[in-house]
Amino acid sequence: MERAKERQFGKLLMQWDKEKNRRSMPWKGEKDPYKIWLSEIILQQTRVEQGLDYYNRFVQQYPTIRHLASADDAAVFKLWEGLGYYSRCRNLIATARHVVNDLNGIFPASYESILTLKGIGPYTAAAITSFAYNLPYAAAAGNVMRVLTRYFGIRQSISSSAGKNFFTTLANRLLAANDPATFNQAIMDFGATVCKPQLPLCSGCNLQKHCTAFKEKLTDSLPVKEIKPAKKQRWFYYAVIEYKGAAYIHKRAQKDIWQNLHEFYLEERSSQTDPNELAAGIMQQLNAGKGSMVTTISKMYRQQLTHQAIHGCFIHIRLKKKIKIPGYELYEKSAIRKLAFPRFITGYFEDAASGFR
Repeated sequence: MERAKERQFGKLLMQWDKEKNRRSMPWKGEKDPYKIWLSEIILQQTRVEQGLDYYNRFVQQYPTIRHLASADDAAVFKLWEGLGYYSRCRNLIATARHVVNDLNGIFPASYESILTLKGIGPYTAAAITSFAYNLPYAAAAGNVMRVLTRYFGIRQSISSSAGKNFFTTLANRLLAANDPATFNQAIMDFGATVCKPQLPLCSGCNLQKHCTAFKEKLTDSLPVKEIKPAKKQRWFYYAVIEYKGAAYIHKRAQKDIWQNLHEFYLEERSSQTDPNELAAGIMQQLNAGKGSMVTTISKMYRQQLTHQAIHGCFIHIRLKKKIKIPGYELYEKSAIRKLAFPRFITGYFEDAASGFR
């Protein structure tokens, strides 16, 4: 019975793809493994709508893996700015240079060899392998697992390691071996446009009659996810220390969030702090000198990351005399615009009051 339902799933999915799937994206049907890899790295933990423009800009700026491998790190990070999860960008650069320098510029062609590349896990390796080389590897991403849990009525968590292995095995069993690339794209598109996380389009779904979640009214409760632990809360208070139109900035080098991105003078606190008191302390600590002043204190900003939330504000200090701050350099505003910053800071830039637009 289950095997029959599995066969029916594949038949109905491919029918939907042929007759109703109108989802258009620049990487669909792409066979260049470099461009497929680029799209998959960009789309890790990023919505398609957000990643689309980044993909187009990267392909325009770096049309081949050799172009990317020879690019300046700062330029690549600037192009990536705003996408978040910057370890992806570091891995992108490292892998491009590995392929060019160690593999003669030829992207690996097997699942096992692709899996050894930095920043590539089982899902991404399967996606590249199937789309570029049409090899039978199922790409069991979140969209895919959601479709499978609902159609088959599976109550196993999709966020656990055991659950991910289970759904990968199931997806491989369902895979259309004669055309895995089309099957993988079809189920991803179906999950994104029909079997959506909220408000799925069940009324017009041609899989509805065989869908366990629909028949048993489980659509809202599937897929099952493990309860995540409370996120860490961090408080970042940035002092925008300005002297004659230039500001003190440094690059984050420690192994923490936003590594290799730039930032202003930072005071981190474990809990919320009065920015006015903090501003006075910073002025004293820097020995800012007579005539220097705090000009503005911004509103509070917040950025939600995977495992932590960042809160804080920006304290604008105008110096009367030039000072030395270890680890920081003065950058003119024209130079600042070329540096890569975390989204927390670019959000501040986008506010007219910041003066850095």
